[in-house]
Amino acid sequence: MAGILIVDDNANIRRLLRSFVETNTGFEVCGEAENAPEGIEKAKELQPDLILLDLTLPSMLGTEAAPILKRLLPQVKIVLFTMHEDGVNRALASRFGGVDLVIGKADSILNLREHLIALLTPVDSATGATELRKNTKIN
Repeated sequence: MAGILIVDDNANIRRLLRSFVETNTGFEVCGEAENAPEGIEKAKELQPDLILLDLTLPSMLGTEAAPILKRLLPQVKIVLFTMHEDGVNRALASRFGGVDLVIGKADSILNLREHLIALLTPVDSATGATELRKNTKIN
């Protein structure tokens, strides 16, 4: 498994997300980027399974980067991670193309674990998902 790519212009958010993912889930972070063009390049290089993509990035919005990322990596899951969840709902995000889920940063980070498991666990391995949920405990 290639892992998760984090694209956010805030270094503190990137560190928080990396720490959370690597400490509380069965997944690994394969890379980080601080803007959309860097994220697109890293995605091509690293071939992640999932990209945590900030909505408001310098030079290109996450909603502009998502369709580019999906064209390059059709199988990648993209989670739009934003402070503005109320203004960007799932239906609107899907119109941008490529966004699988919208999560608000203000929402409890504990919900992120469940979303990652749901998006990255194959449908035919429900037993594996149940085991992963049991074996990864939140501190």
